[in-house]
Parts: sequence; structure tokens; C-alpha cells
Amino acid sequence: MKEERGSTVEVESLEEFDGRVAHGAGSITGWHLQGVDLRGRGDVLRRLDVTGALLLGCALEPADEQSLRARGALVFPVVPDIPFDAYRGSLYTAEELYAGLDGSYDQTLDARVYAWSRQGRTLVRTLAQALHDHAVDDALVEVVRGSRIVGVMGGHAVARGTAPYADAARLARELTREGLVVGTGGGPGAMEAANLGAYLAHRSPADLDAALAMVAAVPSFVPSVQAWARAALDVRERWPEGARSLGIPTWHYGHEPPNAFATVIAKYFRNAIREAVLLHVASAGIVFLPGAAGTVQEVFQDACENYYADASSVAPMVLVGREHWTRTLPVWPLLESLARERHMVDHIHLVDDVSEVPALLTAP
Repeated sequence: MKEERGSTVEVESLEEFDGRVAHGAGSITGWHLQGVDLRGRGDVLRRLDVTGALLLGCALEPADEQSLRARGALVFPVVPDIPFDAYRGSLYTAEELYAGLDGSYDQTLDARVYAWSRQGRTLVRTLAQALHDHAVDDALVEVVRGSRIVGVMGGHAVARGTAPYADAARLARELTREGLVVGTGGGPGAMEAANLGAYLAHRSPADLDAALAMVAAVPSFVPSVQAWARAALDVRERWPEGARSLGIPTWHYGHEPPNAFATVIAKYFRNAIREAVLLHVASAGIVFLPGAAGTVQEVFQDACENYYADASSVAPMVLVGREHWTRTLPVWPLLESLARERHMVDHIHLVDDVSEVPALLTAP
């Protein structure tokens, strides 16, 4: 059951609605009902004071919807002909996104939503996407509240079975064991490796090595997303109930599938919103593993926030790989220059090895 926010009561299931009414609620004024199937509850709805209630995408009998509107409720109808719930009350799971995978990837929710998003822009489509991303935002607030989230950014092209992939997994395992919640961009490569390491944080190093060997049999989602995702789901079936981690992918890059190791997935349509959200929730700092254009953008987007932040709001930035960040892509010299005489100066770090990272993020 979601908590009440001031005078607002958020209701996201029929069981919760029935429970509140059974406990004597005579009014739903101030209630926000999201995605609740209220068909068959017409008699109950007609007994309630509904003035000012907000119903988002609730299933209603036509007569009940008309009655609610006439009595002062604000009703946002279900958006028709879309393959997703625009008013969903929770984040995604890998099982939800990949349901139907054993048939083919094209049959999964993830693939169907991406295909829908590529069919062109209309007012209804853009409105549905905006409603969806707002709902994901709201659900994410509930998930991250009270958590110390550390972001792990890095290249999407890092292949399973490589040393950089294993390094990212082992780093995330250690960070999770230190009490942090790992958050990534939710995609393949270093992002998947970090979510994998976090997932197996409370398993033995030997178990992590075995999992790394299992997924290495399918190094990339090209040519087969089905085989790539199946290998990850096989790991999850062998080691169920892994530690919590967060993935924040986007259908803007829908040709790159979400990884299955994040236990909660905030998938957005708008990439700009997704990137800003990922940086915002990473209050415990961000680790930047070697990457290319996308990772460079994330470094300086994070640097901009830290540059203008007050001392209490600066979050650590740790760049891993001296050669990469000083010579291959010389980001570090510019970052150092920006940090001079700013509050962030003592919170930027350049290290050679992932083993140096946890101490920088967990120091008192």
C-alpha cells in the first residue's frame, strides 16, 4: 500500500480500494486512483463522495464514468490502442519486459513497445508517452526513497567474457555489499555487468565467476537478442532472489535491449528525462568506467550539476582508467580545470583500478 502524501491518498490496486472502503471511507475526495479496475464497483462508487477525486486510467463501466464526472471527479480515460499501460503504478521487471521471449524477442513487451514507438509521432502517441514517463517518475520516487544509490556508467559495447565486463561486475558486487544500491542506464555492456555483479552481491565469488562464464557463451545481443536475454534469465533462474539494483533504460535506444539483472527497471521513452533522472537519483556518487560519447556526455552532465551545487549537494565522481580518461579521451584535465575553486574539487577522483573505488564512495 502506498503511503499518503499530505491530504492525498494514492490507490493503485482494487484490493487497496476495497480495503479502505471496508474500513469506513465514505469519501474519496483527495484520492488518486491509478490503473485500478473498478468495473463491478458501481454500487460502491455511487455511495461515495467523489468530489475532487482523480482517476487515472481506471477501468470503469460507462455509466459509472459518467456518474463520477457529473459528481465532480476528474477522470483520465484509458489511452486506447497502445501496447503499454500509460498510468502504470510500478516500475518494470525483467520478467515483465521479456515475457514471451521463448517464442521470440519480437513477441515480448519490450520489443512491441519499441516497435510502436517507431511508428511516427502523433498527438495521441506523444501524450501517451508523456503520461507513461510521468507514471514511471512517480513509481521511481517510491523505489529510491531512503536508498543510497551509486551510479555506474560505462560503455554499452563492452562484451561479456572480457576483463572490463568482469571488472564492472566485481565493482558492483563490492559496492552492494557495502550497503549501496547500484543504478545503471539499464542497457547492455558495462551496465549489464554492474547489474549482474549487484544481483549476485550476496553470493560467493565462485558463483559470480560461474555466472560470468554462463553469459560469456553469448557475448552480445547481436545477432540474437533472444539468446542474449535467455542467457541472463538462466543465471537468474539458477540464483534466484538476487540483491536489489536499478536500471534506467530508454526506448529511445530501443535497438539495445534492457539487461535482465536489474531487479527494478524504470524504462522511459524520453532519453533526456531518463539521463537527468539517473544522475539525480545517484546521491552516493557516480563511477565512470571507460566509455565513449555517451559516457563522456554523462561525465560532464554530472560535472555541471556538481559545479553549481552547494557544498552539501556535491556527489562524488570517480573516473576509472587513467590512460582512457587522460589520453584516449582526455576528459580528466578539463574536469580538473572545472573543479578548481569549486566545492566539487575534493570530490572528483581518477583511479586505475576498480578495486580503488569502494573506499572513495563509502568513506565517512
